[in-house]
Amino acid sequence: MNDREARVLILGIGNLLRADDGFGVRTVERLRRHYRFPERVKLLDGGTGGISLLPYVREADILVVFDAVDFGLPPATFGCIEDDEVPRFLGAKRTSLHQAGFQEVLSLARMLGDSPRHLLLVGVQPEEVEEYGSDLRDAVRGLIDPAIQSALAWLAARGVPFERVDGASAGERVKGGVTAPGS
Repeated sequence: MNDREARVLILGIGNLLRADDGFGVRTVERLRRHYRFPERVKLLDGGTGGISLLPYVREADILVVFDAVDFGLPPATFGCIEDDEVPRFLGAKRTSLHQAGFQEVLSLARMLGDSPRHLLLVGVQPEEVEEYGSDLRDAVRGLIDPAIQSALAWLAARGVPFERVDGASAGERVKGGVTAPGS
């Protein structure tokens, strides 16, 4: 199967009740509101699903994951890890238990022979994850759009089309990461 036919999973993981830990879920919510994808692309709020995410990961040929990640960077920065680099992430600090569970999901998918061919992890360095019941900090919320743009560029390079469905000026749509007047 070529990448133009690949099944794509865009997954947001995290806990909305733990401040910046909700970054992944909030990012997928914004993608769902502002972008349209072909049927072969599934957007999923994985929450703190852990092992219950295994069937979805096993079905994906291309996987994009948004999450709060402790990279050891200054707060409110984001980074991308892809393909073979992701297993090296296993040694990094985690901000919550669901991350360890998700790493187990990836390992199990590989052991079962059904792991995605392409994988992108878009992580944001959180400012706060311990304050229960609070929402994203403004600086982390401000990284949602840059994180989305990075992921969309990565997907477009793999032949995954998308379309922005609102916010474009009259007569303009954003397709495949390029603004095309009148398209």
